Amino acid sequence: MAMQNGYSNKTQLDVIVVGAGLVGSLEALYLAKRGHRVRLYEFREDIRKTPQARGRSINLALSVRGRRALKDVGLETHMIKEHGIPMTGRRIHRTDGSTYVIPYDANTKQSIYSVGRNYLNGLLLQESEQYGNVERYFNHKLIEANLKKGSLTFLKTDTNETVTVTADLIIGADGAFSAVRKAMMKQPFFDYSQKYIEHGYLELCIPPADNGGFLMPANYLHIWPRGEFMMIALPNQDCSWTVTLFMPFDKFKNLDTEEKLLAFFEKYFPDSIPLIGKKKLVEDFFAVKPSPLVAVKCRPYHVEDKALIIGDAAHAVVPFYGQGMNAGFEDCTLLDQLFQKHHDNLAEILKEFSETRWEDTFAISDLAMYNYIEMRDLVTRPSYKFRKAMDDFIFWLLPNFWVPLYNSVTFSTMPYSLCIKNREWQDRVLKKLLKIVGIGALIGGAVAFKIKYYS
Repeated sequence: MAMQNGYSNKTQLDVIVVGAGLVGSLEALYLAKRGHRVRLYEFREDIRKTPQARGRSINLALSVRGRRALKDVGLETHMIKEHGIPMTGRRIHRTDGSTYVIPYDANTKQSIYSVGRNYLNGLLLQESEQYGNVERYFNHKLIEANLKKGSLTFLKTDTNETVTVTADLIIGADGAFSAVRKAMMKQPFFDYSQKYIEHGYLELCIPPADNGGFLMPANYLHIWPRGEFMMIALPNQDCSWTVTLFMPFDKFKNLDTEEKLLAFFEKYFPDSIPLIGKKKLVEDFFAVKPSPLVAVKCRPYHVEDKALIIGDAAHAVVPFYGQGMNAGFEDCTLLDQLFQKHHDNLAEILKEFSETRWEDTFAISDLAMYNYIEMRDLVTRPSYKFRKAMDDFIFWLLPNFWVPLYNSVTFSTMPYSLCIKNREWQDRVLKKLLKIVGIGALIGGAVAFKIKYYS
């Protein structure tokens, strides 16, 4: 196969992708477009044939990095125009039931999009069926790997048979508890760390209104920040809301009766009770246990010219910046660029990916940890609102000079590590400006901007 869909290559590589989730399915499309043979192996059943698992987030926040990847495989327009729900900012819920909005981008009005996990995963798999060089194998559990030889052994969970396969390249996209990464950890000089935070999450649901519409303004990410914990809600395509409560495990443990649960919600989230419904709140809360949140950092991401890990397998992050999927999709984009740059030379491609990607994935992991503090606590503080107004005012005044941190992470493809360095530079500039120009002038400009764009 010399050419397909505008990509050309002299050699057709035989690639196995382990994990048919979002990142694995997307990577299969990128490779297929380049004309390589792809075999996609997945431990679970075909997601298109199974119901959504209770407790697993059913919607995700799609932003520019993810959109860029979907555009490359021809699916961005469909997801944005036909399926995604734009969210223009955070709608903050106070304990008295009143709300106010913090726009994501008051200047250029960009949005992030709430998209269905299962729908997007199914769409990527469906698109792969358009390529004759992609094969899909479900119910295959990886039980043994010799990465240096490019050999994998799977257990077929529906028949209990084993099958051993080999390939030129193995790509592990099999999630935060990756079996491919586990095999990679046996290699010398492989650094690995994981961190569980003390907070877990539990999912609830706000159903559609009786007339089939939304019970809250739809185009926002709703947040109930309460200092040590928080609740958020993202809109779904059926006009329901996925509500996620993030909280320390000991607080979850203390809510062990219906009375305690309802008293807790009446104190901290009173406006959510009529939206969820008391009966549904009690049923959903006690139906599952809160789930843990883990962050993974490791390097290098490859073994010689034979194996590579991407997505959560390489850099699982906590969900508070909405960048887990987007960072994984960006892996696929960057990998595709390296295939182009190095003309399918696997040794060069994998080496450069490992050497250049880790700094950015470490950076977004740290940013995601910090953003939890911002979302559950800092957004309610005057200092946060002042800095946000200052950032937006200078961004409006000098858009090519000053890009706020959130905008650089969410609405650009600036490397994550540079986003942090840019923020640190801005902090230094602001300190000098406050001394030189005077606090009064800057505050006046920021307040005027806030009145104009936030009212």
